[in-house]
Amino acid sequence: MEKLPAFHNEPYTDFSTPANRLALDEALAKVRAQLGREYHLAIGGERLETGDLLRSVNPSNPREVIGVHHRATTELARRAVDSAYAYFPEWSATPAEQRIRLLLRAADIIRRRKLEFDAWLVLEAGKTWPEADADVSEAVDFCEYYAREMQRLSGPQPPALQLPGERGELYYLPLGVGVIIPPWNFPLAIMVGMTVAALVAGNTAIVKPSSETPTIGAKFAEVLLEAGFPEQSFCLLTGSGAAVGDTIVEHPKTRFVAFTGSRDVGLRINELAAKTHPGQIWIKRVIAEMGGKDAIVVDADCDLDKAVEGVAVSAFGYSGQKCSACSRAIVDAKVYDAFLEKLQVRVSKIKVGDAEKPENYMGPVISDGARRTILQYIETGKQEGRLLPVNVAAPAAAADGYFVPPTVIADVDAKARIFQEEIFGPVLAVTKARDFDHAMDLANDSQYGLTGAIFSNVPEHIERARRQFFVGNLYVNRKCTGAMVGAHPFGGFNMSGTDSKGGGSDYMLLFLQMKSIAERVG
Repeated sequence: MEKLPAFHNEPYTDFSTPANRLALDEALAKVRAQLGREYHLAIGGERLETGDLLRSVNPSNPREVIGVHHRATTELARRAVDSAYAYFPEWSATPAEQRIRLLLRAADIIRRRKLEFDAWLVLEAGKTWPEADADVSEAVDFCEYYAREMQRLSGPQPPALQLPGERGELYYLPLGVGVIIPPWNFPLAIMVGMTVAALVAGNTAIVKPSSETPTIGAKFAEVLLEAGFPEQSFCLLTGSGAAVGDTIVEHPKTRFVAFTGSRDVGLRINELAAKTHPGQIWIKRVIAEMGGKDAIVVDADCDLDKAVEGVAVSAFGYSGQKCSACSRAIVDAKVYDAFLEKLQVRVSKIKVGDAEKPENYMGPVISDGARRTILQYIETGKQEGRLLPVNVAAPAAAADGYFVPPTVIADVDAKARIFQEEIFGPVLAVTKARDFDHAMDLANDSQYGLTGAIFSNVPEHIERARRQFFVGNLYVNRKCTGAMVGAHPFGGFNMSGTDSKGGGSDYMLLFLQMKSIAERVG
């Protein structure tokens, strides 16, 4: 197989172009005609049903059912592991070139069906048009990037040193059966990234999509099959974490778990995976990304307008439902009042409403449960700080959709719950720092360490942030969201996970194990 050309990010669709707007409107109509269909479990090439049905809904209009899915049982979860384990020897022996070609086909299929996937994301995940398109583009990027990474790692590699009289070689081998547990907030991109990394490395995979976005999982399974991935190479299981997730994580035949989601669930997975069971002959590997409480530091000497814009889009893009979202703005006292004044004006321009309408910058939050939790945090925040009036109302039909307006709480102390706890919604805490030293202390006052940003014109402050702002992804004079595959390897420290660095040159190594071979010659 010839060396693949250099990687480039998939371009976003320009929805200011009338033709593109019309094309997505048509895609939405096409997808809407498929709503309410029934989807089966996929195990070992079989389509199975249990009769225990899960209905996913449109968070902009919960009366609209997106898909109907059969929930897996504990017995079927075990059956999926056995099936994936039985097929692993054959799939792992499939030449890497063939697996790479299949992955490139999958990229082409997602690219061809891009607007269709945009529509599914709008309707099932409540993503606005640009957010949906960025999600699909990232899914394409993961396929293309990991195909190239596997090409780089396939075949014998030379060791750092060849000893006299020996010929040394290094090989990267697949691990075994992988458990893939993606989140609902990037239900295509992150699911695709974790799954295709496992598959192209030669592992078999059991994919358990979020119960909030299972239809997107089913549509991705269609892509894998159309691309030519064998039916036995992956299983698709919908169901609860207790009945399905725990079973496949604990099973002695599963070799690794790739997870993205909340801290509490990630810690439970890590605990379950750490315990060995009869018949288990390996220590399971856990690849986890578990959220954040991300801060943007606004220095006294900075472009304040750019800082306000960076904070606003980082805090309220996709209704704050990103693990990289800015939920803390830490602002030097010298510019604090001016920052709040400008931020109030900027946030007041945000339009909230049905994600299907392109004029809305913010759509719904994912569920009624999420909405209630966020509103409770807002009430707590009113007691812990000062509610900044931004004059943005939820839609008149808020009772029909899970809408929460953008919320800014000023004058928040570092010990406040809304400063310390991940809310995962459109709530921003703003805290005054005495000076830059104090701002850095506040930024690091968190159990998390995923993303962060600094707006500053002071080279010494920027350099200090490079060294001492303890996050996995630091951005300087730009927003703290929007990591690009290949450019910003993504993953965080502390309770933000295992610093897995998705979309980077280290990531594929998490799905492989090295074998060193030394042969005496001469």
